[in-house]
Amino acid sequence: MSAQWENVEFGCSTKPPLPMRVYEGTKRCKVPALVLYLRGGAFLDEQRLSGERSVAKALADTGAVVLEADYSSVSANVFPKAMECAFQALDCLSSRRKQFGSAKSLLIIAGDEAGGNVAAGVALKARDRMPGELDGQVLLSPMIDPEMTSESIRRKADDIGMRQRWSDGWSHYLGSFFDSRHPYAAPCLCSRLSGVAPALVVTSDDDPLRDEVVDYAGRMSGAGVHVRQKIFPSGQGWTGIYRGKGDQDGGLWLPEFCNEFSEFVRELSV
Repeated sequence: MSAQWENVEFGCSTKPPLPMRVYEGTKRCKVPALVLYLRGGAFLDEQRLSGERSVAKALADTGAVVLEADYSSVSANVFPKAMECAFQALDCLSSRRKQFGSAKSLLIIAGDEAGGNVAAGVALKARDRMPGELDGQVLLSPMIDPEMTSESIRRKADDIGMRQRWSDGWSHYLGSFFDSRHPYAAPCLCSRLSGVAPALVVTSDDDPLRDEVVDYAGRMSGAGVHVRQKIFPSGQGWTGIYRGKGDQDGGLWLPEFCNEFSEFVRELSV
């Protein structure tokens, strides 16, 4: 059965209500990890998208319970509202772990591309506002640098037709916000990364966002954060993630990503 959008009742106030859909795979762990998933879209896809995401389905097939939050259509994809919507959902899910899994379930936030930016920003805010509640973050090529000056961006963004889309997306997301260097808006500019939740960070050698992603992972690790990093080789179909594709269209990375996620959850459990 496909996952459908609905207003999930957490037993706590969310204004406005944040539509969710729940993915559950064929394998369900006794104490499943709970994953709040935020999809990409370059901060430009403001309408709720009907298609299921391969990443969310794959995470559910590892035994996790995945809740995809529709932060985009509720927030119009602007900062800080988009990040606040996602943080509110995480806060509610933290207090209602038994509703979807177990009181002992690990709480993880995950996101790809623009959703990865929001996930990283939420992880920083969770450290500051709800310390100890978020167990991990999964960042799949998070779009975290509004300056877009890395070597990989310069060399590869035009090859996959994303340079203008990302530039437009950053302009939309930040808009007239008074401080585009706020760490919740551009996590790569954060000067204090210690204490943030352990991270699984994923990219590929042919990914235009590779350099900023690897740099962020290195800075978190240097600040004492446990980081598990996976860089797929070129030609694995990784950049299909920017079009919402995974196992289709040559996404050879998906099974190995699932293994990385399972190992990450095991490390968190230990």
